[in-house]
Amino acid sequence: MEMQSRSKMLRFMVMSLVFFFTEMAASMSTQNLDVQSQLKLLNKPAVKSVKSPDGDIIDCIKLAHQPAFDHPSFKNHKIQMTPNFHPEHAFAESKVSSKTKPGSSREITQMWHLKGRCPEGTIPMRRTKEDDLLRTSSIKAFGKKKHKTIPQPRSADPDLLTQSGHQHAIAYVDGDKYYGAKATINVWEPKIQQPNEFSLSQIWILGGSFGEDLNSIEAGWQVSPDLYGDNHTRLFTYWTSDAYQATGCYNLLCSGFIQINNEIAMGASIYPISGYHNSQYDISLLVWKDPKEGNWWLQFGNNYVLGYWPAFLFSYLSDSASMIEWGGEVVNSESDGLHTSTQMGSGHFPNEGFGKASYFKNIQIVDGSNNLRVPKGLATFTEQSNCYNVQTGKGGSWGNYFYYGGPGRNPGCP
Repeated sequence: MEMQSRSKMLRFMVMSLVFFFTEMAASMSTQNLDVQSQLKLLNKPAVKSVKSPDGDIIDCIKLAHQPAFDHPSFKNHKIQMTPNFHPEHAFAESKVSSKTKPGSSREITQMWHLKGRCPEGTIPMRRTKEDDLLRTSSIKAFGKKKHKTIPQPRSADPDLLTQSGHQHAIAYVDGDKYYGAKATINVWEPKIQQPNEFSLSQIWILGGSFGEDLNSIEAGWQVSPDLYGDNHTRLFTYWTSDAYQATGCYNLLCSGFIQINNEIAMGASIYPISGYHNSQYDISLLVWKDPKEGNWWLQFGNNYVLGYWPAFLFSYLSDSASMIEWGGEVVNSESDGLHTSTQMGSGHFPNEGFGKASYFKNIQIVDGSNNLRVPKGLATFTEQSNCYNVQTGKGGSWGNYFYYGGPGRNPGCP
């Protein structure tokens, strides 16, 4: 009797294992089909491909084949190849090249340029690999931010600010109508504690309330192991028209931003980067609204108008922005019950100054007359100044500026 019972139990265990492995194989097969299908959707046929020294593959795809045009809303969209208007006095400051002299910087490029360029009539697009999709929690959510990632400097409820695990050190203006923003940001490679955390420095162009209908256009640099599979510092953009719920994505990972430039690749690594007490490298970014077409344009440096977000993507931003923010953001997942040691900016506090701390300089807004202006009533905000801080200043060729960032976990930020 005992032998029969054992035999039955053994058969049951074998059948359970067979069932488990069959289900697992079916699940893996479905996942593999999903991955291949998504890769086909994201990666367009290339006219030419460039293998970057950092492991990226940059595909030069035809202008009209970019992901924006996968969406039915773009079916009859006529690509605007140049903006009708450009803000006055953009990037008027002189360029200086020097090692560590305050105020000096060198022109910056992208690592893939070391191996090639894209021909006219194409745009460079970073190829999404199978590993990129396998790292994500949901294939459909690949390239999207999680909710509640915007600093809300005037919130009355401090719990609301930290419940998302995101921390910031920013300067901001609100209370007016804004038609764009500009800044020069020096570029670092902050250390990230956990692969699911990131560190970024960016400009936010915001419209609407911080509820479920928030409009946001974002541009800057970021280190995000989860998204890119490495710790390189990369140029990025983001947009959403419903507070990150369903719309929007990073770079060109969904229908939205229309790129017209064949030289700069969204999501590609920036090269070279600043060193502590060493050469400083920075990038200039300008986002502005074309008053004729209503599209929001992005310019990188002096020479590269990259493309635009069409006006019809947005509700509030189809008119103007109600808040502009400049600064840094990190994810603090508190994985070991302690504050993350993920760095913001250079990983050093603002009081260390030039060559050591990260900065935004020549901060400006675009007004209703399409002119670049000094922001009035610039305020600052950080959730925990002993973890990451911000310090403003003004004067000389830097105009309005601030130093920001920090190391995260330290004796004052346990």
